[in-house]
Amino acid sequence: MNCTANQMTLGVLGPMAYRLGLVDSIECCMFGTIFGSLCTGYISTFGPKSGLRTLNVAKYTMGWYPSKLCVISNLVIEVGYGLIDCIVGGLLLSAVNGGGMSVVVGIVIVAIITWVVATFGITWFHRFEQQNRRFVWAPTVLVLFVLIGVAGPHLDTQTPSSGSGAVLAGNRLSYVFLTASGPLGWSPASADCIIYYPARSNRWINLAMTAGGITCGKLLIEFLGIGLEPGLLSNPNWAVAFDEKGIGALIVESYAPLNNFGKFCCVVLALCISANNIPGTYAASLNWQQLGRSLDKVPRFSWSIFTCVVFTIIAIAGREYPFDIFINFLSIIGYWAMIWITMTFEDEFLFRQGRFDWEVWNRRDLLPYGYAALFAFLVGWAGVVLCMYQTYYTGPIAAMIRDGSDIGLPVSFAWTAVVYPRARWLELNIRNAVNFGVTGKPCRIALHTSRRRDWRRLTAARISASLRASLRLPNPSVSELSMFIHTSKGRYTGTISSDEELKAGEAGLYR
Repeated sequence: MNCTANQMTLGVLGPMAYRLGLVDSIECCMFGTIFGSLCTGYISTFGPKSGLRTLNVAKYTMGWYPSKLCVISNLVIEVGYGLIDCIVGGLLLSAVNGGGMSVVVGIVIVAIITWVVATFGITWFHRFEQQNRRFVWAPTVLVLFVLIGVAGPHLDTQTPSSGSGAVLAGNRLSYVFLTASGPLGWSPASADCIIYYPARSNRWINLAMTAGGITCGKLLIEFLGIGLEPGLLSNPNWAVAFDEKGIGALIVESYAPLNNFGKFCCVVLALCISANNIPGTYAASLNWQQLGRSLDKVPRFSWSIFTCVVFTIIAIAGREYPFDIFINFLSIIGYWAMIWITMTFEDEFLFRQGRFDWEVWNRRDLLPYGYAALFAFLVGWAGVVLCMYQTYYTGPIAAMIRDGSDIGLPVSFAWTAVVYPRARWLELNIRNAVNFGVTGKPCRIALHTSRRRDWRRLTAARISASLRASLRLPNPSVSELSMFIHTSKGRYTGTISSDEELKAGEAGLYR
């Protein structure tokens, strides 16, 4: 899915937008991509064990209504990626044809391929992905190695990074977080891709496969983009092609010594971009249905058509500005995804210890209110607004850094990580007090205990105790807990007496 030509755009941005040399760009790109891939790999592990779509899992952290913010944010991501993929594919097809085919026609071709596969359901989607793993990656990788061979003599490996001191550090930092935003964009759909894996599949292996696949697929293409951009200074033909028609023409010009075979390679790259676009379009069609019960009644294929039409129209309108769209859009992906992933991690290990009752995913009365998550989400975005550095807006804190630096992603992570645990603890105590005052009973707690002894039982309690101690968080006081316990003989409903409060509180199984 990620070994496609559109990823080259992110590599080009290192030398072009941040004035980094080859070595600096490669190092920043590598560390940023690995970090983002690990975060996405963590979210993907909820798919097999829950059997739920990724943003249904978000309800266990964000609550019923606040989780809709995640759905809307992910729709923006999927539409944004769709239009970027269409623009890059359209530019490639147009450049191969020597301008005889307009970019608009190329965009429509890529969009139609995406729509056909994404519309015919999960069976076709997984069938395509299976073929992608077996066959589609092969021609892509082969033509990329051909590109390395033919463009290698023109790559500039000597030009150093521009600037020094704080300016250079700021550019490096901004590029690290920009490259992290790319794989972070997959996090709201990552569990969808492995949802049909066995529930007993090893969570560490699922994380490693997801993170490793994203990292390896993206880095090969991004490194090529990093190498091509500095070559504009030493190769006038590349510079003219890039200035006139963008990244698509640059790739075509790189293959120029191979004549017709080079054009064939460009067509392969353009058509294979759909492999990156199809999963996002499929996930978007599911997200539209998650916005409300009335929207859920609309057939999924209708939402696939609607999504394709939306990103095709926007791609046609913005085809002249691919880099501006990419750099501004990609950062927004990382901001919100990092906030959500931070809350999900803390909720699992601080309050749930890895245990969930996945049967209540559609029960609003058994899910969190989401006030704590909403508050932490807004605090995280406040950090983004103060610290972001984009062409359309510069935050006051980012402006204090010489020549500017985008630190919105790490600041949003830090602020969310500090605010959410205490807000969640307060929400639990308030909810318990309100329920006890109204009904005479404390809030009901949904508990899911694993039927097997796996790594969560061995490590989650220790992680939770360590984090609680470091944050000095007290346990919510609960006098009576109604719990659902899954055992090998079925479900048992019981009551925990007051002398077991501490044990139940330490379990952290609160809604």
